[in-house]
Amino acid sequence: MKTSIPSAAALLATLALFGCATPPAQVLDSMEPMAINAALERGRFELNCPAAEAALLSRELAQPAIETVRFSGPQRGVFTVGISGCGQRKTYQMICPEGGSGCFSADTLGNIR
Repeated sequence: MKTSIPSAAALLATLALFGCATPPAQVLDSMEPMAINAALERGRFELNCPAAEAALLSRELAQPAIETVRFSGPQRGVFTVGISGCGQRKTYQMICPEGGSGCFSADTLGNIR
């Protein structure tokens, strides 16, 4: 049985692509400092408390929102960060797209007035 060259090349390319995938824990580890810092800056501003401190409450890697045969959006790190200080506390959910330059607040935990 003879294997065609295009199908063998496609198989090798697929194996190379999946072989280079970064483990989820490593992806989250790389995003975590950005998420905590972004939440801390926002919390210090909203609480008017420069001494506020951050605590990571949870983290997970969310799959792309859009996935087709030809296109896939980026994975996103979702971090829940608690900020406390000056007798106040707030919780922020931060979203960090893989390969992005920063994180943003999802505002899904009741922080919107």
